[in-house]
Parts: sequence; structure tokens; C-alpha cells
Amino acid sequence: MPQTMQHFIVITALGTERPGIVNTITRHVSQCGCNIEDSRLALLGQEFTFIMLLSGSWNAITQIESTLPQKGAELDLLIVMKRTHAEERPAMPTTVWVQVEVKDSPHIIERFTDLFDSHQMNIAELVSKTLPSEHDAQPQLYIQISAHSPLTQNAAVIEKAFDNLCTELNAQGNISVVTYPQNEDKDGEL
Repeated sequence: MPQTMQHFIVITALGTERPGIVNTITRHVSQCGCNIEDSRLALLGQEFTFIMLLSGSWNAITQIESTLPQKGAELDLLIVMKRTHAEERPAMPTTVWVQVEVKDSPHIIERFTDLFDSHQMNIAELVSKTLPSEHDAQPQLYIQISAHSPLTQNAAVIEKAFDNLCTELNAQGNISVVTYPQNEDKDGEL
């Protein structure tokens, strides 16, 4: 028997955080016959956001599209859905992870995202949190970023740019750059 073609949808649910809400959403997804391929959850103040990539048959995806808005209304959630495709991603031979601690002020996160943009890197994950400082009035900002590049990056170049930015902003930071070997073709060339 041929395997049923898989369809995909990205769903974001946003609402007030409370016990059992994520379980209620995931149960509904399962009851519709969808599988959670990938997901992220974040608590932001009193709110949570839950992002999921779902897969399923055409019928399962159609069922989630038609029933989740009503379930969202019952749970007082904002629901956003978009159909998508599961395409093979291009090779990303360079991955960079950074962690930063700096006194919070406007434009700090933008400065770090611009660093990755200027090196043609795609930000895959960004986590930031502002916490009150124990010793002075200015709060501390903690940032974690992971980024990928379709190009083989010279680790020394991005590391130097990161260190320069941390020095300029009086930030404490760590960077890790991993370059994965490229597959060789049959002639032994990249």
C-alpha cells in the first residue's frame, strides 16, 4: 500500500499561561491525526507562545485547520496557521553559537543580529532576557543566539568581529564556531 503524502502546517498559539494549556493543545493536535514535527514554547511575561510544525495527511491537516480556531476561542488563545512544505534545507556548513551578558539598553540585540547579518548568516534561534541587576540600577541583558551560514566561514573573522562588538559594548560574551566538512563529489573536489 503506498504511503499517504504528508502535508505540513505551522501553527502559533498565543495566550495567558496556565496549567494544562499546552497539554490541551497537543491533545487536540493528536486527536486530529497530526504529528508534531518540531515545536518551541516560550513564556513571555504572563503570556506563552507555542509554535509547532505539524505533519499529517491532507484530511488531518484540513481537520486541524477547521477545528483549531474554535478550540483556540474556547481557550482564549490567538491562533495563527500557515501551510508549508517540508523541503530539504540547503547545507549550512558553519554554525555559530554566542552567549552575551551586557547592561541593557535600546539597540543592543539589534547590534548582535546585525553582526550575523553582515556575515551572511541566518539566525536560527534567539533568546533574550532582561533581569534586574543586584548591584546597580541598570538591568542586565542575557542573549543567546545560534546562526548558520550556507558559506564556509572563517572562524577567526566572525570571532574577531564578535569580540570587537563585545569590547565596544562592554559586554561579556562567549562564541563557538563549528565548521562541518563539505561532502566531496566523485572526483574528490568540493
